[in-house]
Amino acid sequence: MSDGTTPLIGVFDMFSASVAARHFNGMFVSGFGFAASYYGLPDIGFIAWPDMVAFVQRLRLAFPGRHLLVDIDDGYVDPEVACHVVEQLEMIGASGVILEDQQRPRRCGHVDGKRILPLDDYLTKLEMVLETRTDLVVVARTDATDEEEILLRAKALADTDADVILVDGVRSIERIRQVREVIGDKPLLFNQIAGGKSPRVSLPELSDLGVKVAIYSTPCLFAAQSAMEDAVVGLKRDDGRLPEHTEGSVGVKESLDLLERNISRNHPKKGRALTDSLA
Repeated sequence: MSDGTTPLIGVFDMFSASVAARHFNGMFVSGFGFAASYYGLPDIGFIAWPDMVAFVQRLRLAFPGRHLLVDIDDGYVDPEVACHVVEQLEMIGASGVILEDQQRPRRCGHVDGKRILPLDDYLTKLEMVLETRTDLVVVARTDATDEEEILLRAKALADTDADVILVDGVRSIERIRQVREVIGDKPLLFNQIAGGKSPRVSLPELSDLGVKVAIYSTPCLFAAQSAMEDAVVGLKRDDGRLPEHTEGSVGVKESLDLLERNISRNHPKKGRALTDSLA
């Protein structure tokens, strides 16, 4: 509900979340990133919901003051499972979930070959999830690619009690404007991914387009892949000699300084803040 566009940074493990939390107030628990980091597999339906719930629980403990928007794919197929997962995530303190209308085998929203559920089937699942949640934000997502179907589904999702609407893989600025128009006053979310289908748009530009939330699914994951490749190739090239540790590089101390922030006793306590104010 704040002014402008709220950015949520995609994280794939506790370490990437530790870095993101230093710079942003919100995180997106990316299915693409989690499938890659936890299973070493592409994001085509391998994620088991207990693994995702356990990850979010660890995130919430380490980052009690950050927004956590969680990708739950298609709700793990069955509507009853979707509702169970939503209840679990709300209990452990997730801020919101994204529920898509894909059918299996599912795909990343920015690749070809996506198939979508019949609209009535998805709406039934979405309504069950909405009835299950209490305060959890629910983002209704469509992966439709046909131009007419995109607008038809966007309007249908906006007519529900879903809090936010996402059309994933939207291909142009003009399409963002069209979606913004058909969903009325519902908040709109935009997803950017390097090498994906959508245009590269800045936060001020998104704000001008009426987009309320922007998720960045993979900058941490892709940067990690590139940096690790460089480090391993350099180690091999230099016959196993580590590079010199210089100012600005990361070594034992710098890494530990980052991780010690996540220890629970180092977090501000509400009760302690109240005691201090009364004193």
